[in-house]
Amino acid sequence: MTTRSNGGSFNGFIDKGSQVRGDLTFEDAFRIDGHFEGKIRSIGELVIGEAAEVSADIDVAKLSINGSLRGSVRAGERVELLAKAKVFADVITPVLKIEEGAMFQGSCQMGEEPVSNLIELPFPRQS
Repeated sequence: MTTRSNGGSFNGFIDKGSQVRGDLTFEDAFRIDGHFEGKIRSIGELVIGEAAEVSADIDVAKLSINGSLRGSVRAGERVELLAKAKVFADVITPVLKIEEGAMFQGSCQMGEEPVSNLIELPFPRQS
């Protein structure tokens, strides 16, 4: 089991040289250093390492990126783009941290969910 910088441990990882395609779910923390393509869902933290190449639709609590990511991201707590990150994605998160040297191309939405433009009109009553 690999140890995180905060002292916790990862409950799984995809190592450099590995290629995985599909749906990934986990509970606590997961690290990707290889290639991944698909969907990722968790209430925990995802770390995309420096050697990683990820193409995915991601929905997690926390995301830390130091490799390459293409796709979409929804993070409930925060997203961090570390110095070697290359991100081509649309991101929705309450907190976005971008270190010097990171590359980000896409859109970012922070804060509350957007309010709908739909206006509801009352249905006319018939006599």
